[in-house]
Amino acid sequence: MDGREGFAFDYTVLRVVPRVERQEFVNVGVVLFCKAKRFLDAKIDLEMSRLPYLSPQTDLLPIRARLAIIPAICAGTLSIDAIHDWPQSERFKWLAAPSSTVIQAAPAHRGLCFDPTERLETLFGLFVA
Repeated sequence: MDGREGFAFDYTVLRVVPRVERQEFVNVGVVLFCKAKRFLDAKIDLEMSRLPYLSPQTDLLPIRARLAIIPAICAGTLSIDAIHDWPQSERFKWLAAPSSTVIQAAPAHRGLCFDPTERLETLFGLFVA
């Protein structure tokens, strides 16, 4: 792609599912990957202000701690399990992989954009804020 129509990107919405058996969730972040721009980043809502309405007994501290490392995974600066050595595409796939844990990724979607940073902000506003 030459950029006249935009650059292809993939994104996933991150959600917190406090009680997996109930399948209720709150969207808490977005991860966006644009290969052409060598861009992988995440925007996360660490406050999760809506989660207590869904599950008042949920301990937010460990969830916040796990969510806080996602931008470091995107940047390749987190040194766990050699994930920092993985290419951006593999880090995105790992973050977007289906999971049955409290923090889950929605199915990945594709789109076109000119500015991945701006698109990340837009998607965060649409799905999380």
